[in-house]
Amino acid sequence: MDHRRMQKISLGTTIMAVEFDGGVVVGSDSRVSAGESVVNRVFNKLEPLHHRIYCALSGSAADAQAIADMVNYQLELHSLDMDESPLVLAAATLVKNISYKYKEELSAHLMVAGWDPRKGGQVYGTLGGMLTQQPFAIGGSGSTYIYGYVDSAYKPGMDQEECLQFTKNAIALAMVRDGSSGGVIYLVTITKDGVKEEVVVGENIPKFYDE
Repeated sequence: MDHRRMQKISLGTTIMAVEFDGGVVVGSDSRVSAGESVVNRVFNKLEPLHHRIYCALSGSAADAQAIADMVNYQLELHSLDMDESPLVLAAATLVKNISYKYKEELSAHLMVAGWDPRKGGQVYGTLGGMLTQQPFAIGGSGSTYIYGYVDSAYKPGMDQEECLQFTKNAIALAMVRDGSSGGVIYLVTITKDGVKEEVVVGENIPKFYDE
C-alpha cells in the first residue's frame, strides 16, 4: 500500500494578502505534501469565491477546498437573490461561520480578500472563528519564518506594483526557509476592473543572499 495514502494531504504552505488603494494582491506558494512527501508541486491555492473575491487556502487540502466550495455555492445563491455582487465582508463572514461551526471536523485556515464598491480592497483573516480586517495578512507554515521581514518591509500607502513585489519577496523568502512551502508563486490582483492572475516561476522568483 502507498504510504502516502495513509497520511493527510496537507497544504503546508505560505499564503499572503495585501490591500492597496483600489484593490488587493493575494499570493501563495504551490507545494502540497503528505507527511514528508511532496505530492503536488504546482497546486493553485488561490480559490475564487465570487467574481472579485478570492480566498487563499492552508491546512488540510480537502478540508480547505470543501469550505471554499460551500462558500462559493452560498455566495452564488446570495448574488442571485439580491441581484448584486456580494460584499467581501459577507464572504469572509461565511468562511468564518463555517470554519467555526465545523472546527472539530475540518482542519483548514482560509484568508479572504477582494474588492467591492462599498469598501474597495479588503483583506480578512478568519483563523479560529475570529474575523479581523488587516492591511496585510500572512498564514500557513511558512509564515512563521517571515514575520520579521513583513513587519519591516510593509509600508502604508504602497501602490499595486509595490504590493506585488512585497508579496513575491515574502513568499519567496518563506519558500527558502520552510520545507513545506515551495514550487512556484501564484499571484492574483483584484481591482474594480477585474482579476489578473500570474504565475512566477524559475529565475523570476526573487533570490536571497544565502541561496
